[in-house]
Amino acid sequence: MENGKIIAVWGSPNSGKTTFATKLATAIYDNYQATEIVLYTDLEAPVLPVIFPNENPEDVGTVGFPLSKAEIDKDDVIKNLVMTKSRQNFGFIGYHAGDNKFTYPKFGRAKAEALLEVLCELADYVIVDCTSNLENNVLSAVGVELAEQIIRLASPDLKSISFFLSQFPVYADVKYRLNEHIQGINTPNADVFMPIEETKAHLKDVSFSVPFCGEVKLQMQKGTLIEPTKDKRFDGRMKEIAGKVVMYGQD
Repeated sequence: MENGKIIAVWGSPNSGKTTFATKLATAIYDNYQATEIVLYTDLEAPVLPVIFPNENPEDVGTVGFPLSKAEIDKDDVIKNLVMTKSRQNFGFIGYHAGDNKFTYPKFGRAKAEALLEVLCELADYVIVDCTSNLENNVLSAVGVELAEQIIRLASPDLKSISFFLSQFPVYADVKYRLNEHIQGINTPNADVFMPIEETKAHLKDVSFSVPFCGEVKLQMQKGTLIEPTKDKRFDGRMKEIAGKVVMYGQD
């Protein structure tokens, strides 16, 4: 079996990266019947208890366990995948409630590469939800470096634009492949934002924009983010983006 493809989602703080990565994964799964794993890399604010708030924390695995071993073991990875009853062959892995930088030994690039290699053996697509600061998160940095596609998210506000103006020089190293990123605009909040066209003027080559969806915010609070919404505009846009991801390189 051909190994899976890595899709990295990176962008400015509070641009909705985690929500977007999760919704992208579900859109690919629902429309293309692909096997998938979503890797949440944030250790400062672990994502699994946010995505699965109704699960018993003791029943939720952690990526920290396989990463703490001398070598990445496929069985350890599988045991720490969070699976759902509603979708077979669709797994999630990340840090669980209470994990922090002192919980597990530090690991380097080689361990991160080995983990991603195992995940790619298990799934058609591995969606990596990256932290905004790639320099301080090995999993995120390696995810971006190894990804077949890198989706860069901005939100339509001045703070997001300021982030990119400041950080583009930081990530100018060719390993981060800034010129290959797929730029998107995501509207995670309805309260304060700039017009999309004005935001585009500050960013280069915007490929897509995702409209605000109030139902998604409710899903995040209820722990039902992996379920479809009733918002046809939002779900339709995510389906379009999923199609572009799946068809990438097949022209």
